[in-house]
Amino acid sequence: MSEAGPDYAERAEAGVLEAALALAPAQGWTWPMTYAAGRVAGLSRGEVELLLPEGPRDLAALFSRRHDRAALLALADLDPAAMKVRERIRRAVRTRLEAALADAEAVRRWTGFLALPANLALAARLVWESADGLWRWAGDVSTDANHYSKRAILAEILASSLAIWLVSGEAEALAHLDRRIEAVMTFERLKAKVTRGGLGEGVANALGRVRYGLLRG
Repeated sequence: MSEAGPDYAERAEAGVLEAALALAPAQGWTWPMTYAAGRVAGLSRGEVELLLPEGPRDLAALFSRRHDRAALLALADLDPAAMKVRERIRRAVRTRLEAALADAEAVRRWTGFLALPANLALAARLVWESADGLWRWAGDVSTDANHYSKRAILAEILASSLAIWLVSGEAEALAHLDRRIEAVMTFERLKAKVTRGGLGEGVANALGRVRYGLLRG
């Protein structure tokens, strides 16, 4: 691949994703939507398949990572060391939610797509990436079991807070966030109950709340 190759691929992916954001609210995250977004971006069907071999799954991952970058950029001017841990977590999660909700209608269809059984592993991986980025911003450098438990807890907070915001609005989501932060503050008590295996169930429950418009607990 030439030196221009990766740059071209990144530009092409960004172009398809931008087109997808306009199409996804009506069409959902599907292969037809992916092909349509590719056409808007000036790509042939074959070029779309080469660039995004998993189609809507690849686009869904690009979408999540776009919001991760936007959140970390918004947090970049803040000094987490000057904040209490509670405030770091609250600020990080709220900033990540606001990044996602800038594309609220596309996010609504995105959560429904990720709630499909075949996509739950992808959903868990993406929310894990988001949680990892936020913990790193917050200054966490743990490498033991705490590394995984902290990220599992924060991943569940992110997924459930987003679900509540989409279904019930900002006030309910932030109230939920504050309650869950209390759980983070009692991390030593909770960590024995939270495993990476449990992450998938927590994410699935949160996505299901959006997909079916239900809130439980």
